Amino acid sequence: MERKNMYPFTAIVGQESMKKALILNVINPTLGGVLIRGEKGTAKSTAVRGIADLLPLRSEIKGCAFRCSIDDKSSMCNECKRKFEENEKIELVTENMKVVDLPVSATEDRVVGTLDIEYAIKNGKKKFEPGILGEANRNILYVDEINLLDDHIVDVLLDSAAMGVNTIEREGVSFSHPSKFILVGTMNPEEGDLRPQLLDRFPMVVDVMGERDTKKRVEVIKRRIEYEKDKKIFTEKFENSQEKLREKIEKAQSILKEVKYDDDILEIAAIISIEMDVDGHRSDISMIKTAMTIAAFNGRTKVNKEDMLEAAEFVLPHRMRKKPFEEKSFDISKVKEIIEEKF
Repeated sequence: MERKNMYPFTAIVGQESMKKALILNVINPTLGGVLIRGEKGTAKSTAVRGIADLLPLRSEIKGCAFRCSIDDKSSMCNECKRKFEENEKIELVTENMKVVDLPVSATEDRVVGTLDIEYAIKNGKKKFEPGILGEANRNILYVDEINLLDDHIVDVLLDSAAMGVNTIEREGVSFSHPSKFILVGTMNPEEGDLRPQLLDRFPMVVDVMGERDTKKRVEVIKRRIEYEKDKKIFTEKFENSQEKLREKIEKAQSILKEVKYDDDILEIAAIISIEMDVDGHRSDISMIKTAMTIAAFNGRTKVNKEDMLEAAEFVLPHRMRKKPFEEKSFDISKVKEIIEEKF
C-alpha cells in the first residue's frame, strides 16, 4: 500500500526535541507516548503524521478489527486466540501503520466502544462495536488539543496506553481487547493546561516554539511553498534522508532488547529524581526506558551518561513540584553535575 505524498518528516526544519521524542516512541512503543506543547503553527501535526511514513509495513491477521499480529499471541484478541488454538486457517495481510485521530468532541462510547446488551441477553453472546481505542491498536493515536478533552476520557486514554488493554463494562457484561498504541497528544498552553495528575501520566513532554533564527524561518517558508507547488517532486527530494532514518529506526528496534545498563544507572535515575524534587517513581522508570531507547537509536547496546542526560530532559521538567503560581524552571546543569559525580 503506497502512502500519499505527505510532508516528509526529515524536511521539517528545526524542532529537534519534538522529532527525537517521536522517533524514540516509534522505536519503543512501551515508552507510553509523548505530549507536545507549543504555540500554533510549529509543525506539531505535520511531525506526527510524518513519522508514520517512516515506519515499515507490518503483518496483521486478515479481517481482525484489532489488526492482531501472529507473532504476538499474548496480545491477540479473543477471536484470533480462538482461531489459533483451534488451528483454523489464518490469513495474513501487509498494511501500513496509520495515524488514528481522536476528536476533542468524542464521547466515551465513541472512544472505548459499545456493547450490545440486548443482543447479549437474547443470544448469550457478546456483541462489541469497537471504538477509537480498538482502531488505534498497533497504530499511532493522535489527540490534538488534548487539554480540551474531558478529564475522564484523558484518564481512559492514559490507562489504555499504560496497560495495552481496553476493557468496557455495561450492565454486568464486560469485554476486553488489545489496545497497544503510541499516544501522541498536542496542545497550545494558551488554551489551558492539563491537570498535574494527568500531566504526570505522560512519560515524555516536549515544549516547542517557532524558530527565532532568520535563516531557519526562511527555509521553513521556502520548503512549505515548494511542497505546495508540487508535492511529488518535493517528497522525492527527501527520499534518501527518509530512507536513512527509516533504516536507523529499524536497526534500533532490532537491538533494543539487547540494551543493558549497570546498577549505577539505576542509582543515578533515583538520585536525579530525588534531587530535582520530583514526586512519585514514574520519572525514574521513564528515564531508564528512554535512555535505553536513545542508546539503541545511536546503535549501542549499553546506556551511557549522555543517554541519561538526554532522557532527563524529556521526562523531568513537567514533573517537577511547583507551588501555586510558581514558574519553576528545569536546570539541566544540576542533572549534569549529578551524573558527572557518579560516572
